[in-house]
Amino acid sequence: MTATTLVKEKGASPPPPAALADRARRMRRRGRAVALLFVFPALLLLGALVVYPVLFSVGRSFFDASGDRFVGGANYAEMFRDPATVKAVRNTAIWVVVAPSLLTGLGLILAVLVEKVRWATAFKLLLFMPMAVSFLAAGIIFRLAYDEDPDKGVLNAAVVSVHDAFKGTSAYPTARARPGQGLTQGRDGSYTTGTGVSPGSTVTLPMVGVLPKDLPRGAAPALPAAGRRAAAGELRGVAYLDFTPGGSGRPGKVDRRESGLPGMKVEAVRDGRTVASTTTAADGSFRLPGLGSGSYALRLPASNFAAPYQGVSWLGPTLVTPAIIGAYLWIWTGFAMVLIGAGLATLPRDALEAARMDGANEWQIFRRITVPLLAPVLTVVFVTLVINVMKVFDLVYVIAPGPVQEDATVLATQMWLVSFGGGNNQGLGSALGVLLLLLVIPAMVFNVRRFRRSQR
Repeated sequence: MTATTLVKEKGASPPPPAALADRARRMRRRGRAVALLFVFPALLLLGALVVYPVLFSVGRSFFDASGDRFVGGANYAEMFRDPATVKAVRNTAIWVVVAPSLLTGLGLILAVLVEKVRWATAFKLLLFMPMAVSFLAAGIIFRLAYDEDPDKGVLNAAVVSVHDAFKGTSAYPTARARPGQGLTQGRDGSYTTGTGVSPGSTVTLPMVGVLPKDLPRGAAPALPAAGRRAAAGELRGVAYLDFTPGGSGRPGKVDRRESGLPGMKVEAVRDGRTVASTTTAADGSFRLPGLGSGSYALRLPASNFAAPYQGVSWLGPTLVTPAIIGAYLWIWTGFAMVLIGAGLATLPRDALEAARMDGANEWQIFRRITVPLLAPVLTVVFVTLVINVMKVFDLVYVIAPGPVQEDATVLATQMWLVSFGGGNNQGLGSALGVLLLLLVIPAMVFNVRRFRRSQR
């Protein structure tokens, strides 16, 4: 019942329209005042924690390192002359292009596949769990995983295992020839007898530099092999460790307690060409049959002494940025999968079933129906991740070792290093912060507008 109706029932004249309009305005002002009262604490915090720091940083970017002298746009000009900053901009561009694209693609593929998995909830939980790990803890985990030492880094341990399974590895990386016993080292690391030997001869190849505990399993004493005589047309010999525990042995002579070196490759060389090769037995003995008359040199190839394969330098200057992006993917793939999976759950099933009834296969359904219908969700996920990767700091700072920190730096880490990490130039650091803000704003505006359109 309106005020005018009540006035008519009581026999009084209704209030003038101006009074009613004034009363409505007072009610609106009172509503705004109450709303402002409730929102004031949030506005106060927003101003203190966001607006004021942004305005202060913008103003500080026009002053020198001490903050006393106005330099105008000098900090912005210096920002693009500094090689480290240019590298940070380049690395940030790589992050923006690669990480959100990979994450959106992985999230889409996993979201579609999870729908066909029986234990979908458990699988989603497993992939989403890294989101509960802080970036600092994740950085420490991957710093250890990427360690170049195969005894510490799990990735290099796997790489070395696969490499050694297919290519093998040298058993004597520290071995070297006994000096003064007729073996000469070549430029490639091989050892060759200095004087020629003829078929029917027996040759001893004394080596040192191998600890007894590092000998291959099954290594046998070399003394019996040293006494074997060669037949016509063949060369015999023994490659052995010329070392007796306790120091009682004779250099260049095979003693009773000295071990053979099994698995060592031996080549017969004539006129610079390898004519025969073999591998030593458990007692270090070898036999090269079928040789014609003449003089030969015996060579121990460099492959016998090659250093063991140490894996990939994940945190070297070349691979450090892709390695850190890999750690980022591990953390955020679950996030992308869950968001895209939520959008996938809202798709009209009748359209998918109609496509199957028309004979479309799963790939055609995915490419022509699922992806187009999910385009709004994929766009939101991609833009959200773009905003996030522009602010990445913890992973880069923790994973990248000091010598390659500059090769992995992004705008956020460069801003910190310039301002507080030794540069002590808050003017240049503030300019970097303003640049980062200007890069983030377009993505934020795009997300807000898209959200408003979806609400309408």
